[in-house]
Formats: sequence, C-alpha cells, structure tokens
Amino acid sequence: MSLLVFIFCITVSNSLLQASTFTVLDKSGKPMASVMVMQSPVSGYTLDTSDKGYPPERKINHSNTVHTAFTDLDGKVTFNSYQDKKVRLRFRFPDHQDINIQLMGSEDKTLVLIPITDPLLLAESRPANTWLAALNIKNDAYLKKHYIMQCGFCHQQGSRFFRRPRSEESWDEIIYRMIGYGSRLHDEAQELLPKILADEYLRLYKNPQLIPKATPWHGDLKNTTITEWPIGDAFSQMHDLLYHSNGMVYVGDNIQDRLYEINPETAEYTLYKLKREASDKHGGLLGKRLSAFPKHDTFAGIHSLAESPIDGHIFITTSHQQRLVEFDPKSKTFTNYKMDDGYYPHTIRVDKKDRVWFTMALSNQIAMFNRKTKEFKMFDLPSRSFKESVTVSSMGSILTMMDWGVPLANWVSIDAQSTGLPLPYGIDITPDGNIWFARLHANTIGMIDGKTFAMKEFKTPFLGPRRLRSDSKGNLWIAAFPESMIVKFDPKKETFTNYPLPVKPLGSETPYSLNVDVKRDRVWVNGNASDALYRYDIDTATWSHFPLSKRVTFTRDVEFAPNGDVFVTNSSFPSWHIEDGQPTLIRVHTSEEK
Repeated sequence: MSLLVFIFCITVSNSLLQASTFTVLDKSGKPMASVMVMQSPVSGYTLDTSDKGYPPERKINHSNTVHTAFTDLDGKVTFNSYQDKKVRLRFRFPDHQDINIQLMGSEDKTLVLIPITDPLLLAESRPANTWLAALNIKNDAYLKKHYIMQCGFCHQQGSRFFRRPRSEESWDEIIYRMIGYGSRLHDEAQELLPKILADEYLRLYKNPQLIPKATPWHGDLKNTTITEWPIGDAFSQMHDLLYHSNGMVYVGDNIQDRLYEINPETAEYTLYKLKREASDKHGGLLGKRLSAFPKHDTFAGIHSLAESPIDGHIFITTSHQQRLVEFDPKSKTFTNYKMDDGYYPHTIRVDKKDRVWFTMALSNQIAMFNRKTKEFKMFDLPSRSFKESVTVSSMGSILTMMDWGVPLANWVSIDAQSTGLPLPYGIDITPDGNIWFARLHANTIGMIDGKTFAMKEFKTPFLGPRRLRSDSKGNLWIAAFPESMIVKFDPKKETFTNYPLPVKPLGSETPYSLNVDVKRDRVWVNGNASDALYRYDIDTATWSHFPLSKRVTFTRDVEFAPNGDVFVTNSSFPSWHIEDGQPTLIRVHTSEEK
C-alpha cells in the first residue's frame, strides 16, 4: 500500500468517527444545565496485578481514563473520547435519579432526569456534609467541632457507611479502633459519642426529610471538565501528590509503599516500590497500628512529596520511619537518609536554597535537611505544659511499647487540648524565604526565620489549623478543618481574616487542605465532606464551587499544572468508602483561566 493510500484510508476512517452529543431534559421537557455526565469504557486495558494485587514495579501500565463533563444551558454535552468503543455513561444531578446506560461512543441520545420523591432515597443521594449538618451533638458546638476534627480526618462523617442505624455498642467498638489508629478524641467524648451517634443516626434514618439540601450546582459548569485515572485499589490510600516540572504527576500510596508516576497526557503510569533497609519490618515504627487493616504493605508509609528547584529530585516523608527519601525521576533511584531524632515525618517543602523542610508530627519538631552536608537540623517547638514535654520526650519509648502490642493509645487519658500531642502538621515557605508551620492540636501557627532560624508563634482565633500555603504576596492561607472556613494570616499586620466556605448548609464543610495557584492568586480548597473543590479568587473576592465525580471523594492536597489545571487524589481511608471503591488521580480543568 502506498503512503498516499494509507493516509487516505486513515483520513476516511477518522471521518467516520463522530463525537457523541447528549441532551438532558427535565420531566417537563425543558433543558437541564450543569448535569454531570461521566463516561468510561466498558472494556479497557487489563492490568497485570501479580504483585500482591498491584502491577509489577518499573513496568508501564495504562489507566482506563474516565471523562466527566457538564451540560450547557441547552442541556447538551459532547464527548470526543472512546468514539469507536462501547462506553458506560452516568447522568447525575442533585436530588434527581441517576441514569446509567451503555452505548457506542459515537452515538447521540436524549434523556429525561426524574426527581427523587422517596424521602429516604432523596436523603441517601445527598453528600456527607448534609448528614453531618443534621447531626445534633448534644447541642454542643465545641463538642461537634472536636468530633469533626478527630473523627473526620481519615474519611467522611455522614457518608453512606455511617448513615444506617448502629447500636451504641457498635459505635463504642468503632471509636476504640479509631483511637488505636490515631484519633485524639478526648475522654468525655469517648463516653458520650457512642450513644449520641446511635440515637442521632437512627433519628435521621427514620426522619430523612430532616436532611437539608446540598450546595447547588451553578449554571456555568459547562466550562469545567474532570478527568480521572484509576490507580491502586480499595486497600490503597493515595495520600499526597506532586505535579512535577517534567509534566508527570507523582502520587504516594501511603498504605502500600508505592510511588505512582503518571503521565496525564497518555494515561500511562509506572509504579516504584520504596527502597527498604535490612532493618525494616512490616508496619515500620508503628507496627501494630494497621494490624486490623485487611491488607497493607507498609514498611515506611509514604506521606508527602516536594520537588527540589535545583535538580528536580523528589523528597518524600515516610511517616512510619525516621527517614527522609530522595527519588531521582531521571534515574528512577531512591536514596534513604536515616534520622537520629524525631518521629512521624509529615508535610514537606523545599526552599530556594534547596533545603528540605518538614514537620515531625509526633515529636513536636520541624526538621531541616541540608542537601550539601547531608545533615539534619531539628527545631524543637515549645510544649504547652510540663506534662506535654514529658510525653514528647518519651515518644520513642511510647512507640516501642505500642509496637510490642501494648494499646497505650486506648489506655492513656486524653484531654480536650490533646496534651502531649500538639501535632505540627502543615508547612510552607513564603517568598521571603521564611518557613511557616501549623500545629493542629495546639491551635497555633509559627514561623522560622530562613536566615537566623529565630522562631515566632501565633495563637489562632479558630480551631484546628491543618495545612497552610503562601500566596504571591506572602500571606498565609490556612485550612481551618473543623470550622468550615479558610483563614488568611497577614505576617506584616499579624492579623487573621476568616473566609467561610460557600457550602450548603453553611458551616458543614471540613477543609483538609488547600493550595494557592500563585500565578493566578486563586486559593483551591479541598471540600472533604461535600465531594467538591472550592476556589477563592483573591483579586475579585469571589468563590466558585466544583462538584467532583464520585460520592465520598476525600481529597488531602491540591497541585497545579502551568496552565491552571488542578490535580487532586481521592484518598479516603479506607478507599472502599469511595462510591465504587476505586481511588483515582483527578484533574479539573476550567476554561475560565486568567
């Protein structure tokens, strides 16, 4: 066959393929705008899952890309993907029945969405935040915030796994197990909540009309598309991610010790298992913590990732070891750096001087790794009391006893201030080179001078500062996890300004984290309880709301591509809480770019 004939045949073949257009109407025949339409292939790539249920490392795999778009004002949406394949489509709109169909990717169709009239089915269709808002925790606002902060940081509260009535004994057993996982629910709350939750979920289940409406989907979502790449399985936890300067996205599976390298342009990905040392054991320094979890391959506990601005190497915290990990994305090699001090390396950043900074959650420290000298420097943070200083200094012995199987977490008394565990959490670096951090249980943020290492700390006028990021002007934006808001801190004026999230019902969101797109000065916020992302435009002081594709979408971090695309991962722990039990890398694109 000549080249010209070959090109002609390809051209004719492609011309026979056409995009599929769907029209969605309401029951009266009027077009429906902002209907979410998800498209996925019925038959896709088959993975080799011969390595404990996962693909073998260092081999190229292909993810079956899932596309989601929204109808325009005429009720229409068009897909150009999978034109020659059979596809599965799901149509979704708040308070309406889902429609699920299969057809060829080039077919058109008109559909009618019907409102849900059954009160229980209507309530069940709403996101977790609506049930969370309806829970009456003894008419005690502080107790409810404490419950949210200590029981909502791994997974949603109010999702379908919690809505069915449970006995008080069942809740007591669940809370006991969660304390073992790391919840710091105080003693009185541990006594009160089993009965409260048993009674309240039964009350709501019997009276589903009490579940309020969720945040409405605005009419201009036609400019938004969502792309998802399934990675891992129901036993994974895709905790944090990094958009790298090489165009790849790196995602860490915290439970299975695997680093995913994903090409969002081709849907190809490769995974790499963390390098183990001879002394490593299953579970790491927290060996018994996951003993009740059905399947885990945790030896180090990959947690947070950051890129060096000098050579592009990726630095990774490992929460189950006294270790910092360096990954070279060119040679694909790992280097482990042993730490002699500190416990639970957490969130990580790299400054312009190529120094690696990260929080040490259990030892109340900030760590700095000097790449030139290969040495660590530890900054001890102030204890709130003598009792706390004793607990922090004894952390090594405490972890050893817990590793022996002694359930100290369940035996020791926990007060409302979580004395003994102030929990340094989020960290970021402002344009002036200073290092800022948040302490979740101490309700403080602090600064380490990047030149002199002098330290200052500020009490927050809100509970639960979790993760924080700097904008282009050096202001800090802080996720106030149990307060349903983000907060700006001006380092020059030393003032806090609250920005409540525009969620419905008001006050029902649990923002785990946020990030600032400094090129556009937009703050993107993880909407952990409402299956959404929120965006605050600093210049125009306006909010936008972006619903995500699946129920029980629990995201912990935000990353940006140069064009403004937003990347998050669905990292619910456990992942089987997710609507289909499948964690994904998620990209949100909106054409409304600055």
